[in-house]
Amino acid sequence: MPELPEVEIVARSLSELVAGRKIAAATLHREKLAPAFPPVSFAEKLSGRTIETIGRRGKHILLGLSGGTTLIVHLRMSGRFSLLGADELNPKFTHAEFFFRDDERLVFEDQRHFGYMNIAETARVHETPEISKLAPEPFSEKFSAEYLKRVLNRTKRPVKDVLLDQTRVCGLGNIYAAESMFLARVNPEMPANRVSSIKAGRLHTAIRHVLAESIEAGLAARLDRSDIENRYFNGSSNGGWLVYSREGEPCVNCGRKLRRIRQSGRSTVFCPGCQRK
Repeated sequence: MPELPEVEIVARSLSELVAGRKIAAATLHREKLAPAFPPVSFAEKLSGRTIETIGRRGKHILLGLSGGTTLIVHLRMSGRFSLLGADELNPKFTHAEFFFRDDERLVFEDQRHFGYMNIAETARVHETPEISKLAPEPFSEKFSAEYLKRVLNRTKRPVKDVLLDQTRVCGLGNIYAAESMFLARVNPEMPANRVSSIKAGRLHTAIRHVLAESIEAGLAARLDRSDIENRYFNGSSNGGWLVYSREGEPCVNCGRKLRRIRQSGRSTVFCPGCQRK
């Protein structure tokens, strides 16, 4: 599932290509993509509106439209946007289309059928179920080392589980949680309330570093791929992982073999030497 860096890259790509354009018409092909709005209502609420801003909150893309309306998009596992011309066919799993007056259209495809859209009043987006419970943004002032320590102190859950909880730490998924814990030398199985203030501070720094570095790397990779740069947007990770997906390989710090464990149905790779309990 795309994590904060991938979603940020998609949002920036969309902003470069469709911000300022007017949606002449909208079509919802798969009703479960926007379960709160039947296709006719979906089309009526979006048609004729101009895309004024494109941003991100957590793992959600926010398209701010004229008339005080915002389209909320979650890519989930395989959601993908495409900007197509009039003579180009829709992808096989097209679930929604947004038509512009110059015969181009923005298409949302989703092979796994987990993507999600909602429409809300811009002034009340923060009250929607998708946004209201999200933790502070990792790059915001509210997400401080002190905040993270307080969050960790409140539970005995493994620290990895807390990092994946979007109501506690926003934007992290399996990849960036593993990378952040490795940099901070925090064991993923450690009860969160046993993480010291020093380690919590290191973890806070690591989270911001990993996310920022991945955004930069993803944007650089996008410039090297004309399909992403010009037409298609589903994010891009840096791929230079320190621990993620490197089970059995030597640790870049101490040389010990990296281990993989299962936590809450997900894999976690870590260094038993650098990340002791």
